[in-house]
Amino acid sequence: MTTTPEQRHAGESPEPAERTDQTATTSAGSPPAETHDALTATSLPPRELPRWVRWTVVPLLILVPLGYVIISAQQSRVSGEDKQQEAAAKHLKWRVPSQLRRHIYQVPIPDGTVDDGYLETNSWDTSRLYVQFTTSAGGLDTFLAQVGTSRSALVAGEDAIAPAQARTVGWSFPADRPWSGVSLHQVGDKPDHDIIVDLKNPDVPTVYVVSTINFQHRFGGG
Repeated sequence: MTTTPEQRHAGESPEPAERTDQTATTSAGSPPAETHDALTATSLPPRELPRWVRWTVVPLLILVPLGYVIISAQQSRVSGEDKQQEAAAKHLKWRVPSQLRRHIYQVPIPDGTVDDGYLETNSWDTSRLYVQFTTSAGGLDTFLAQVGTSRSALVAGEDAIAPAQARTVGWSFPADRPWSGVSLHQVGDKPDHDIIVDLKNPDVPTVYVVSTINFQHRFGGG
């Protein structure tokens, strides 16, 4: 028997349409599982930190910066004290001054000296290098020649180094010793030299030098 198209449509099962309706109902009535989990996680209240974290981390956040401040202040105080002590130092450093200092102050210390010591002082107007060393008779002649003088220019009993300058480094030049001295004054930016030599033992004389750079000379002053 021949079946018409209308009869075929009438005999078909409506299940696909029902499944489509159920899917639509599911989509409209409740969100998918992934969306539901995301909404649930968003709606949860913020997690409270454990007590041990609060008692450990919070004090550290306060104490660590405070510790840095205390350490920095201590280092600054120690640095300031060191600078004050260095500025107040009025004693010789018992070694040969650096080559740069000897060049600047034009103090050519000969080879083979002993008991070398020096002290450098600075102010707005002047800089001074105090030097002492013990040398040989030939070393003394060499030194004097290099600073522009000679042994014959030394004057017995000459107090070439002023008492105030001598006190700066603790030098003493009593009258009962055979001192000889000379003062060499130069123009321009060349340093002046005040020299006293202890000739109690002429073979091993001790030399005391104050080399002074006067900055007024550099600017045309007196």
